[in-house]
Amino acid sequence: MARLDRAQARPEAAEPAAKPVRRLPVQKDWPTWALIAAQIGILVGALSLWETGARTGWIDAFFWSQPSAIAQTMTIFFTTGDAWTDISFTFRSTIFGFLLGTTAGSLLGLSFWWSRNYAAIVQPYVICLESIPKLALAPLIILVFGIGLVSKVAVATALTLVVSTLTAYAGVKALDPDGERLFYSLGASRLQVFRKLVVPFCLPWIISVLRVNIGLALTGAIVGEFIASQHGLGRAILYAGQTYDIALVWVAVLVLSTLAIVMYAAVSWVESLLRKGVRQ
Repeated sequence: MARLDRAQARPEAAEPAAKPVRRLPVQKDWPTWALIAAQIGILVGALSLWETGARTGWIDAFFWSQPSAIAQTMTIFFTTGDAWTDISFTFRSTIFGFLLGTTAGSLLGLSFWWSRNYAAIVQPYVICLESIPKLALAPLIILVFGIGLVSKVAVATALTLVVSTLTAYAGVKALDPDGERLFYSLGASRLQVFRKLVVPFCLPWIISVLRVNIGLALTGAIVGEFIASQHGLGRAILYAGQTYDIALVWVAVLVLSTLAIVMYAAVSWVESLLRKGVRQ
């Protein structure tokens, strides 16, 4: 019996040990306050190194300026300068160009649904306009519309129009033909199909381009101000660069970046509201 027990125990001993189960690495997310603290720490550290390098001569303060000089220039810019006039001018140029370009482009893209022949005729011109660098047309636009607000709105509109047109047309081409046939079989007219089917179906496509267009509109407004303008943050940057006032360049860039972030956040919020409305 002892031999039999030993014989039965040998196969069990010969079995290989079970491999440990490998677990996927779990990344622990930091709390929000830790992320914000890290971001502030990086910013403070970079500014401190910049200030120290400028004071000790490691960095040429003439070409790069320094945070203390930038802070002083920003105070002067907002207290005695034309800060609010320039911000208002750039903001209005961007918003008007964004609204006009997005609305006109979306309507043009949706209009291609009405006739395939019309779409085939107009589409090459739209693509040709897309291939042309619109910024190269900015000097011509300035000559035609002058150096006021209208020319900056025209440049911003030119940058956003084609993007909205092609995006809306992509939504039109993605429309399910069976849905159209169903509407027609129920006795709907072409206008009713357009209002009840085409427009609601293409709305997500149109909404998706809003955040892109706000950046393009701001770019167009700034380029127009670079070429010729009486006001605007682009004019302030150009003037500061021509007079070698590097601190003012940094101030205008910081204000412009803040304005861009605010407008982008506002458009993102509007986009989220519109998406909720479309889902409902």
